[in-house]
Amino acid sequence: VQLQASGGGLVQAGGSLRLSCATSLNAFSAYAMAWYRQAPGQQRELVARISRFGGTDYADLVKGRFTISRDRAKKSVYLQMNSLEPEDTAVYYCNRADAPLNWGQGTLVTVSS
Repeated sequence: VQLQASGGGLVQAGGSLRLSCATSLNAFSAYAMAWYRQAPGQQRELVARISRFGGTDYADLVKGRFTISRDRAKKSVYLQMNSLEPEDTAVYYCNRADAPLNWGQGTLVTVSS
């Protein structure tokens, strides 16, 4: 199974990025999906979650700034990130929300102050 995150880059504080995650999950529609991030020297943390029905949950630190969405036809998950802060700097990963599979390479987001 492939989980290919893309869309990261260098952005100034206050800027926006849209991350994409293309998957090869056979039963994509049956899974809740999530975006996670891992900052240098820190543990991986859950950022946003979307249920198989489209319901969403967010970590308090990103609530109101990030939006998760999914496209069943494309087996893809997206993360729109607005009002980015230097503290958002991390490698971002997508995975199943309830039973994560092998982690892909992720995509690096760097927010400069």
